[in-house]
Amino acid sequence: MGTMMQQIQLQRQTWMRSHRWCNTPAPLGGSSLAVFLLPCPRSSPSSLSIRACSSSPSNNSPSSSPALGLPWLIVGLGNPGSKFVGTRHNIGFELIDAIAEAENIPLRTIQQRSLLGKGFIGPTPVLLAKPHTYMNLSGESVGPISTYYKIPRERVLAIYDDLELEFAMLRILPRGGHGGHNGMRSLIEHFGGKQDFPRLRFGVGRPECNMDPSAYVLQKFNPRERKELDEVLQRGVEGVRLLMTEGLQKTVTTWNLHRKSRLEMIKELE
Repeated sequence: MGTMMQQIQLQRQTWMRSHRWCNTPAPLGGSSLAVFLLPCPRSSPSSLSIRACSSSPSNNSPSSSPALGLPWLIVGLGNPGSKFVGTRHNIGFELIDAIAEAENIPLRTIQQRSLLGKGFIGPTPVLLAKPHTYMNLSGESVGPISTYYKIPRERVLAIYDDLELEFAMLRILPRGGHGGHNGMRSLIEHFGGKQDFPRLRFGVGRPECNMDPSAYVLQKFNPRERKELDEVLQRGVEGVRLLMTEGLQKTVTTWNLHRKSRLEMIKELE
């Protein structure tokens, strides 16, 4: 274990030495105290990004193991403001907070209408983002962030609430449509209609009776759900950690396999 941690630390130091890190005031209304450590590659100004140059297209593949110097943008979808805290629609924000706490990544910078944090998960540089555009306009923040830091959509992980999955079911997928989710619809629109970017679907279940789904997702989790949520969020953190350290293909084929819902397991026994 000690040797593995030493290797990860060495990889981080190597990446940071190859990129100068400079304090830059947060743009777009950010506090003067809020700064973001922007990597400034020693090469040409045109390569300003947190992405190190990849040696071949295959290294950019989301199905391959993460390579040093290929950062990910991890986006949790939600709505800003205290009245939305604890609602089903804001579970993306909650999982970003859980990841930030688990990986000791402070969220303290405002840029492109998002709250951002930058650090590492294992050897992989990551940028955590909570768009503050409101859900339906999430792409207006995520698109420019992805462009500014030159992170291709294949390494943008979107985390969002999903009505089609029962509560506490989690799924990491390499691509897909928006499924009626307006936040995901906005992301796809700002990626030029492309749907080939990873997503973590966080099941919130469907409302009972004839309740309007849009009203349901803006409600807070009920006491029973809230009691279970800490454990479910921890599973989400584990899934993201596996993705950052082992790659998308292994995560989809192994982590998803062991996260079957109670309903799925019952059906398999029938």
